Amino acid sequence: MSERVPLVRLDGVGKNYGNIIALREVSLEVHAGEVACVLGDNGAGKSTLIKIIAGLHRHDSGTYEVQGEPVAFASPRDALDRGIATVYQDLAVVPLMPVWRNFFLGSEKRRALGVLDVDFMRRTTKDELMRMGIDLRDVDQPIGTLSGGERQCVAIARAVYFGAKVLVLDEPTAALGVKQAGVVLRYIVQARERGLGVVFITHNPHHAYPVGDRFLILNRGRGMAYHTKDEITREDLTALMAGGAELRQLAHELESTSRSVAEELTDRPGGMDKGAP
Repeated sequence: MSERVPLVRLDGVGKNYGNIIALREVSLEVHAGEVACVLGDNGAGKSTLIKIIAGLHRHDSGTYEVQGEPVAFASPRDALDRGIATVYQDLAVVPLMPVWRNFFLGSEKRRALGVLDVDFMRRTTKDELMRMGIDLRDVDQPIGTLSGGERQCVAIARAVYFGAKVLVLDEPTAALGVKQAGVVLRYIVQARERGLGVVFITHNPHHAYPVGDRFLILNRGRGMAYHTKDEITREDLTALMAGGAELRQLAHELESTSRSVAEELTDRPGGMDKGAP
């Protein structure tokens, strides 16, 4: 494995909410120019992991390091100041505002006397989107007129422009069709090629495998598997994500149940031709 110091390293991280164990002994590394994929179904612990990396919640055990330095963020602003930007699935955009206004929302560029530098913001938004391979016809159009994939890509470009070194993407392809998901995946690769470390949270191994360099599979708050791309095939990743042995056990149980029901119906007076009384 690479001896470079990762941008982000979690080692044995755990998080409890009262008596509920949300995460236990989870480890993950995020390197510059790599995509670390975190996979898991609902309730696997993905949201808790995001909140720890993003600075929303502090971990209770283990260590969280940024470029080799232990951290315990008190807020998302602390994480952002260290170059960790999080793009959530429910994007915080103002649908009726132009794309450029959303791009600079909360970080507006001003001239003397506090006047908005609209020309700079329009031009910069256009240029930064082009650098990410996003060619919008008009940055004055309301961001609400863009597709879900395009809005995700604007959020990614914005994070890159404002100095993100690590980009945490919360299920960016979850609500998208095949074509739009492909658009977002291309921009994840663009971010990686620009030297960012990307944490790609998803439940879809078919989206994760083409772009991922490292894969962490969470199950009920624990790291079930952690592999680099050369250690696992797409088929193995899909099988692990699907639950492998659990699915086989479920199939066996369903088959047994079907046989029991069929036998019960056959044993009734009139066999299976007669409905239930």
